[in-house]
Amino acid sequence: MGEKQLYIGLMSGTSADSIDAVLVDLGSHKPEVLLTYSLELEDNIKEQINSLNISGADEIHRMSQLDRSLGLLFAQAVNELVCLSKSLKGIKDILAVGSHGQTIRHYPPGEIPNNDLGYSLQIGDPNTIAELTGITTVADFRRRDIALGGQGAPLVPRFHLEFFEKIGSVRAIINIGGISNVTLLPGDGIVSSVLGYDTGPGNGLMDKWIKTHLGDNYDESGAWASEGNVAEALLSSLMSAPYVIEPAPKSTGPELFNLYWLQKHLSKLPSYNPRDVQATLLEFTAQTIAQALHSHGFKIDEVYICGGGAHNTSLVKRLEGLLYPAPVASTSTLGIAPSWVEAVAFAWLAKQTIEGMPGNIPTVTGAKKASVLGAIYRR
Repeated sequence: MGEKQLYIGLMSGTSADSIDAVLVDLGSHKPEVLLTYSLELEDNIKEQINSLNISGADEIHRMSQLDRSLGLLFAQAVNELVCLSKSLKGIKDILAVGSHGQTIRHYPPGEIPNNDLGYSLQIGDPNTIAELTGITTVADFRRRDIALGGQGAPLVPRFHLEFFEKIGSVRAIINIGGISNVTLLPGDGIVSSVLGYDTGPGNGLMDKWIKTHLGDNYDESGAWASEGNVAEALLSSLMSAPYVIEPAPKSTGPELFNLYWLQKHLSKLPSYNPRDVQATLLEFTAQTIAQALHSHGFKIDEVYICGGGAHNTSLVKRLEGLLYPAPVASTSTLGIAPSWVEAVAFAWLAKQTIEGMPGNIPTVTGAKKASVLGAIYRR
């Protein structure tokens, strides 16, 4: 056992439902999650985040104010997490906070017509986090990768490689948040062998659809979807989206897969019962993930799921069928509960930054080289 190295990871994903905070010891060969805390975002904050996914009036002012508001909330999440700990002697024991921030726009290179200068913008002012917590904060992880010609996402595959790889076994890690992404670990110990990219929607479209029709924030266990029937014509239309068959490296977000995009597909087809649309959206998520994993010709030995989608039992069951005979389990089997993998990953990415080590994988993001990521805001 090495000396304890305590970091805090902060994650707020494309679902924009909460800020996940985790205190983790990164001093040994495997992360040890010591404490977790989730700060739910109020509806008015969610609305502000969603409104900034597209251009609108006075958006610079609205974004700047939300940047500060989220900085205060990220700092609150850290301070409340620290208050829960009975073993911490003080914040001086925590080496750094790694904050992913809240993505409000993600347009990687090639996504903007006639413009190769992609960008990705995460807000949640790290100056505010560092000042109000008294802890060095690392943030803005994605833009260095984009400066190197990469997608800026996904970044978690390097963490998956470090802690989830098993030599001699092909493992797939599926992260299902608002957007789904996959990591393929060939098990040969070679960084450049790793593949990873966003496959398309995860829970995002399902969450927005059930919110519109039932007022619920999410479809618990996929229960509503399980009551419906897959609308084959709609599924075929969704699967024809160019992004689905676009080669990697690639990444996406709600800028593409949103309710407006869904309504365009629905407008060309007969009217469907809303629960059948939900069932079709679940099938769309499952099919795009499975298609991506099968497209590389690997015989996958093991599959592990993380993210909020790991709790959607209907979705997991469907993935088990599509990925058979590979066994499907949650990342709890690997030592980290599925809800906390990304927050732990950004704690680890902060450690990489502090130590001057790379955080990206060029074969995943398309960057010209591996690089130290993020900016450091000293305590």
